[in-house]
Amino acid sequence: MVKVPLASGIRRIFSTRPFGLRKGESMRKADIANEIYKQVGISKNEAADIVELVLNMLKAVLQKGDSVKIAGFGNFVVRSKGARKGRNPRTGEEIGITPRRVVTFRPSQVFKKYVNS
Repeated sequence: MVKVPLASGIRRIFSTRPFGLRKGESMRKADIANEIYKQVGISKNEAADIVELVLNMLKAVLQKGDSVKIAGFGNFVVRSKGARKGRNPRTGEEIGITPRRVVTFRPSQVFKKYVNS
């Protein structure tokens, strides 16, 4: 498991109003990079590189099958699902579902409180 603490500067970034998004809008990587650019004062290219680097690190760790724990945010865990039988909802025909690995996210208590406040 990889533990990643949130730095105080990052906490400050995420404690403000969510990136000027309106209700129902999705956030993109570019929105995160733009917010880092505005609040930290680095160039837009550097901010985009940092976002890309962090996401690539998360993907690499999860691809190996390890978990990622971000203190104050939550855990990303890779689970293995076995083969099982499913049904085509339209026809009712039984089909086989192959085994695979899936990523699950479990939010921390701090994150749950923040979302529900």
